[in-house]
Amino acid sequence: MITSCKNKIELTDWRRMLPAVLLLTSVILLCGETAAQSPDKVFDVRQYGAKGDGKTLDTEAIQKALDECGQTGGGIVQFPPGTYLSKPIVLQSKTILQLDEGAKLQATTNHADFMKTPGDWLSARGGSDFIPFISGKDLTDVTITGKGTIDGSGEVWWGPAEEARRKKSGYTLPRPNLIILTRCKNVKITSVTIQNAPKFHLVPTDCEDVVIEGVIFKAPADSPNTDAIDPSVSRRVLISRCIIDVGDDNVAIKSGKKMNGREFACEDITVSDCVFLHGHGMSIGSETVGGVRNLTVQRCTFENTDNGLRIKSYRGRGGLVENITYSDITMKNVTVPISISGYYPKVPTENEAQPVTPETPVYHNIRITNLTATSPRSAGLIVGLPESQISDVVLENVCISAPVGLTVRNAKGVKIKNVKIEVKEGQPFILDNAVVEELDKAEKP
Repeated sequence: MITSCKNKIELTDWRRMLPAVLLLTSVILLCGETAAQSPDKVFDVRQYGAKGDGKTLDTEAIQKALDECGQTGGGIVQFPPGTYLSKPIVLQSKTILQLDEGAKLQATTNHADFMKTPGDWLSARGGSDFIPFISGKDLTDVTITGKGTIDGSGEVWWGPAEEARRKKSGYTLPRPNLIILTRCKNVKITSVTIQNAPKFHLVPTDCEDVVIEGVIFKAPADSPNTDAIDPSVSRRVLISRCIIDVGDDNVAIKSGKKMNGREFACEDITVSDCVFLHGHGMSIGSETVGGVRNLTVQRCTFENTDNGLRIKSYRGRGGLVENITYSDITMKNVTVPISISGYYPKVPTENEAQPVTPETPVYHNIRITNLTATSPRSAGLIVGLPESQISDVVLENVCISAPVGLTVRNAKGVKIKNVKIEVKEGQPFILDNAVVEELDKAEKP
């Protein structure tokens, strides 16, 4: 039997989790230190001429250390304490980029350093006109680790981006991402702090076997489009024990294109034991054309995020999303705890059915268990398209306290067990062209 949602939230406040998170992070850091003591050859960037004074451009020295490391079979590229100011750099295979405690790898504040072709960055046609701060393509065995920080100097990019968005709602001004890894295998990013990206912080694209563990992602809550982690058309990804406090999606699974030889572009992704602070929540989409399968989100805590569990797509950019499991989730002051929609960015009040195409959003087999949440706005929504109803959704052991109930529209096969939605007005479940099984057994507020 579920008791008060508010009382349960207090018992599972994320701050009570933080010591455990920090303990686990310290174990990861210890592992990183052990790795640094291994026989791997060390390439100290200072020995290649890096000053680390926060004023001198250290790009050439850093890149030389990275290149030599890759060319001689791999090793550790080490950053001792200091601030290393740099233009974009490129990683190599079999390389451990290690930022020691007190080391910061800082992006320059010169926009031109990140443009493929010289010119006015405000006139760029898209993100492909820019160079990410850290990149790597077709690599194997790449690690970024240590107790240090990677800082994207995003402040010089955010102002114009926010101004552009105010002029045109939803518009994303093109900017460079902080870290992009493309077609890489066996990637590990552990223990570091990654902060203040001009746009997205970390984008593994078409990567396999990726571990992101014990990482802190930080950007101001009002910094535009600063997603923390965007696994894109990638497989076998583990995101664990991270603390994420940013201005956009905390995690966004993106599947923007079909991948040859693969039924699902994104699959087998686990997000566990993470703390989500400011941001837009744990998302799938809005691009789901290539399909998303087998996402597990477990033992995560959300506080002050705009969304909690979110699946977002729309006609023309949709695809099949299936086998999605959320369990042991705690939310406090989350604006929309559950948001599953075939519309994006807004859900219309009325809409007529349209022809089904290969890019129509299709969602089914979604499980939400052991969720406790408080919200200042509403319990959320499960809204499919008239021509593509959301199907096979199970809510079990769910307790949400919010002013307004859960909207369920254009959905079938929605089952509830031991569910309580406490509302200040109206009904706990707001149904439109939908049937919620066992609704009569839901706990009354």
